[in-house]
Amino acid sequence: MGFTDLLSEAGLAVLNNWLTTRSYITGYAPSQADVACFKALSSSPDATKYPHAARWYKHIASYEDEFPTLPGEATKPYTAYGPEVAEVTLNPAKAPVAADDDDDNLFSDSEDDEDPEAARIREERLAEYRKKKEAKPKPVAKSVVTLDVKPWDDETDMAALESSVRSIEKDGLVWGASKLVPIGYGIKKLQITLVVEDEKISLDELQEEISAFEDYVQSTDVAAMQKL
Repeated sequence: MGFTDLLSEAGLAVLNNWLTTRSYITGYAPSQADVACFKALSSSPDATKYPHAARWYKHIASYEDEFPTLPGEATKPYTAYGPEVAEVTLNPAKAPVAADDDDDNLFSDSEDDEDPEAARIREERLAEYRKKKEAKPKPVAKSVVTLDVKPWDDETDMAALESSVRSIEKDGLVWGASKLVPIGYGIKKLQITLVVEDEKISLDELQEEISAFEDYVQSTDVAAMQKL
């Protein structure tokens, strides 16, 4: 029979009772049975009313990226899993307890009686899951910066100034568009946009390098900065 309705209060009570002495819908590790029942729920069960179902839901959610690779037949409906007719009960006091069910409980305080093969499989799957999580590429933090580069006077060669600035090449630095902005008395500053990888580029060090072109550059300022 399995679980016929996981959206009703009665169905959630059956699921909660089933998971009182189990970590998974079937077996010793997450499978397509867990995936099917997980997807049949609209959200996490109320932890106050259904603590065992809520605990199971949170645990299975941690495998969500691995759903397609979990063992079992993904095409089976969720009604194919769960208790037989004789086992269904809405009364937790009468919930069936199998002799070896303690071995299924991943959250048990003691694993002294756990089947060695089940423990090995569980540990292998946990290790594989952690390895995949660690291997996922992390997004690179980048910033868009608008830099003002001020010359000494109106006689400064601004083309040479810009060429000097753009000659700085670094891993994690990309120069963008630029323009000359009047600042008074015939003097124009270079306003240039750049994209930097935050972990690779220090703006303070970059400004020091630009200021080193002392024949052209009087000072530099960060006019604007925005995270990508």
